[in-house]
Amino acid sequence: MKTIKIYTDGSARGNPGPGGFGIILEYGAHIKEISQGYRLTTNNRMELLSIIVAIESIKDPNNRIFVFSDSKYVVDAINKKWLFSWHTKGYKNKKNSDLWKRFLKTYSNKQISFYWVKGHAGHPKNERCDYLAVQASKGNDLHIDEGYESSIKPPKNLFS
Repeated sequence: MKTIKIYTDGSARGNPGPGGFGIILEYGAHIKEISQGYRLTTNNRMELLSIIVAIESIKDPNNRIFVFSDSKYVVDAINKKWLFSWHTKGYKNKKNSDLWKRFLKTYSNKQISFYWVKGHAGHPKNERCDYLAVQASKGNDLHIDEGYESSIKPPKNLFS
C-alpha cells in the first residue's frame, strides 16, 4: 500500500471575499502542487475544498492518505464525527453542506487520517500552502464558487 501525504490551506481575503486554496501532494520523492482562486467565497469553504480537490486528484483508491490541515473546522468535523451526525440530520442549519456532501463521496472507501497543524507557525508545507492559496486568490483566473454565490441573498433594492 502506498502512502500519500496531503498538505492543504484555504484563504479568503475579506471572508467573504476573493479566496483560494493551496495543496501539496507528496508521494515519496514526488511532489505536486495545486492551487485555484475564486472570486467570492469564505475561508472555511476554501479549507474544505482544498481537501476535497486533493483527495479527488488521487486516482488509486488503495493508498494510505494522511491529510495535514490548519483548519480546526474541517479536522474536528471529521475526527470528532460531527460531520456524520450532520449528514444523518440532513445538514439542517449547517453551512457548506454542498461541499460536505462532495467530501463524503470522495472520503468513502478510502483510508484517510486527518491531522491538525497550527497555522502560521513555521511548518514549511503549511506555509507553502498558505502562500499558494493567497496567490491564487489574487490571480486573474478566478473561478465562481457556485455553492457559495448561489446561497447569497441579493441585497434589497432600495430604489424599487
